[in-house]
Amino acid sequence: MDQPTVGILHPGSMGAAIAACAATNAAAVLWCETGRSTASVERAARFGLTPVAELAELLDRSDIVISLCPPAAAEDLARAVVTHRFAGVYVEANAINPERAQRIAGLLEPAATVVDGGVVGSPPVGGKTPTLYLSGPAAATSRIEALFAGTAVRTAVLGVELGKASALKLAYASFQKTSRVLVALAVGMAREHGVDQELIEVASKRTDSYLSEPQYVAKTAARAWRWGPELEEAADALAAAGLPPEMLRAAASTLARWHEVKDDGELTLTDALDRLAHP
Repeated sequence: MDQPTVGILHPGSMGAAIAACAATNAAAVLWCETGRSTASVERAARFGLTPVAELAELLDRSDIVISLCPPAAAEDLARAVVTHRFAGVYVEANAINPERAQRIAGLLEPAATVVDGGVVGSPPVGGKTPTLYLSGPAAATSRIEALFAGTAVRTAVLGVELGKASALKLAYASFQKTSRVLVALAVGMAREHGVDQELIEVASKRTDSYLSEPQYVAKTAARAWRWGPELEEAADALAAAGLPPEMLRAAASTLARWHEVKDDGELTLTDALDRLAHP
């Protein structure tokens, strides 16, 4: 099979790194620079992505489009793609609930072939190897497997039913992200009473406790702008399954207190806890 041309929507920290891996087996990887930030431009250049001026050009030239954006923007982005009658493979790889994944598929099909995707793990840089879980039509998921063959992005196909990959992603995120929010609350409470070091000492006796590694709190704060909407999606998925969503909605509300420190790599534990207590 000829090497496909791939379009990435949009090159954030995860999207750009995923796209760079796709470039290994693609003729070109395109991104649309119109309306994007200086940081996006610099990131795309660093990963060797090819800029185009308009979304229409990206869609006309691309055989495969990968959508990786904040969860709240997923449907609007899909609607924009629909207006251009994209007819290739559309990988809906955002952290959205299964019902939204199926709704987006309904918008794009039958013109496009939709693959449900979910990325578990950190961006594929510095030796990190995330897994892109896939579900959808077998021929289309096979194309995506081939696209990432031999790269730092592992792929795993969960079947042909759209929504399975999204469900797995959100099930994992429900624990992984909420547990880190709970660490922030526990350390913040202990610090208020002058027992934060004692708390960490207690937690250190358990090798599987995030409490023993409170440095993750600052990283959680910097990622809160993405994680909060993702947990709202997971809460919707819980509600749809008849399970109580309140815990995840509360965690998302807590994360909103860190919205102003988006992607701040210099944030310290003290800064993060101070912002949590005094937003």
